[in-house]
Amino acid sequence: MTSSRAVLSGALAAVALLASACGTTGAAPEGELPARVDGARQDASVARLDPDLRSAVRAAMRAAREDGVRVEITSGWRSREHQQRLYDEAVARYGSEDEARRYVATPDSSAHVTGDAVDLGPTDALSWLSQHGADFGLCQTFANEMWHYELATTPGGRCPEMLLDGTGRS
Repeated sequence: MTSSRAVLSGALAAVALLASACGTTGAAPEGELPARVDGARQDASVARLDPDLRSAVRAAMRAAREDGVRVEITSGWRSREHQQRLYDEAVARYGSEDEARRYVATPDSSAHVTGDAVDLGPTDALSWLSQHGADFGLCQTFANEMWHYELATTPGGRCPEMLLDGTGRS
């Protein structure tokens, strides 16, 4: 129980960190995705996603919409500079690089920098994705980041076991 609380507490802190880093103006910072990806709105963040990941996310968004659930991409491809900024802010917030890596990857290890990861929301979409994401090959990668999805299986396959946090990949 305490372990679950610690993971949830850390996840909520990471959400707060990312929200403050990304701002609340509605405009997507460099390296970030707009809230909607519906084919009409493209930018480098969407274009630089792995094409298979982009297609899987769009297919999942359409299926979720049919179930009355809105899925939003809150973050996708990030430049190395943007990822470094997020990492530096996490180090300042958590007090050490070891603790920061639990929540924010370095530019060298971030799947966002390579275009192989997306962060999705809101909460009802995350619930839907936890049930249906694998139908599209989309898997939650880290137990402490319920919003972080990557292509980690074939559509309809089984997702691999989640890593506890980002340190499992470093």
